[in-house]
Amino acid sequence: QVIIENIRKVFKQKKPIFGICLGHQLLSIAAGCVTYKMRYGNRGHNQPATHRVTGRCYMTSQNHGFCVDAAQLPSDWEVLFTNANDNSNEGLVHSVLPYFSVQFHPEHTAGPEDLECLFDVFLESVKDQINNRFCISIKDRLTEKLAYRPAAPIVTEQPKKILILGSGGLSIGQAGEFDYSGSQAIKALKEESIQTLLINPNIATVQTSKGMADKVYFLPITPEYVEQVIRSERPDGVLLTFGGQTALNCGVELEKNGVFAKYNVKILGTPIESIIQTEDRKIFADRISEINEKVAPSAAVYSIPEALEAAEKLGYPVMARAAFSLGGLGSGFANTKEELKTLAQQALAHSSQLIIDKSLKGWKEVEYEVVRDAYDNCITVCNMENV
Repeated sequence: QVIIENIRKVFKQKKPIFGICLGHQLLSIAAGCVTYKMRYGNRGHNQPATHRVTGRCYMTSQNHGFCVDAAQLPSDWEVLFTNANDNSNEGLVHSVLPYFSVQFHPEHTAGPEDLECLFDVFLESVKDQINNRFCISIKDRLTEKLAYRPAAPIVTEQPKKILILGSGGLSIGQAGEFDYSGSQAIKALKEESIQTLLINPNIATVQTSKGMADKVYFLPITPEYVEQVIRSERPDGVLLTFGGQTALNCGVELEKNGVFAKYNVKILGTPIESIIQTEDRKIFADRISEINEKVAPSAAVYSIPEALEAAEKLGYPVMARAAFSLGGLGSGFANTKEELKTLAQQALAHSSQLIIDKSLKGWKEVEYEVVRDAYDNCITVCNMENV
């Protein structure tokens, strides 16, 4: 109670205040808000918080069991952020005065750095007051900082008919995520009243079930068959990223052959350029290097002698990875020249390119699934440890 009273005294000075986590709750109570105990609380490094004005969603670190009741705010306070999972309050801002607070940890401490910029906003307000400059309200300054301005205009025209390249053949206990993701894509499109076409030769999938897609073609996912469907159906757009490696390879081939341009079909979601950059191991390694990310030393090779030469330079053990390959076909570890020769022979039978990496066997590998939309909103869907 003493702390709350002290905060109320500071309010009278009208100096910038930034509350974090418990500080958010103390500042809110001092302002006249009410808190309540949550059923489970929000804990972890991937809690999505949506900015109320811009609608942008940010990943945040949180560890709390109490929450501010957004339904009982004083008239001069406004919601700043809301949790996208449970709609609980994640931040408040004063309508006029330089006070704001957030429930999450923008300082991240090994978590997401998405909202580290909140400290910049706070410090800018402090500097303005120290230098007696005209102060932009914290509320407007936050909106200005968090607003997304795309390099190119975002096209919001909604397509009427979309073609989805489905999962194709699946092994039991493997690649079920492509059936799941494709099914979810169909449901999402139907919610938007968009007609869905699906090409998938596998009748034993959820996405080919009755009542899912408006029309299903049980055809192989190959450039020839997909072009036939495009010619017949004339879809407005196509989704390539819900069918695994088969759909990606097919989409790249169709783009190279000019099929999408010929029938005026727009590629939705991940652009072809990005697919090629991530699937071509050499280009991907170059892109990672451009942003100064640390990765294992590697070399792109196109023959067995080149693979052996690269391994000699990197030093054994090495990992061989084939580009554009289904289920990592032909990839694996090699401890000796003979093992690499066998691996490379198998890999180059399925792919024209092979990446030789310095082996990181024994390192812990954690994978994150992140979705980013046209407005630069990011959601971490899940993370997993690969064993």
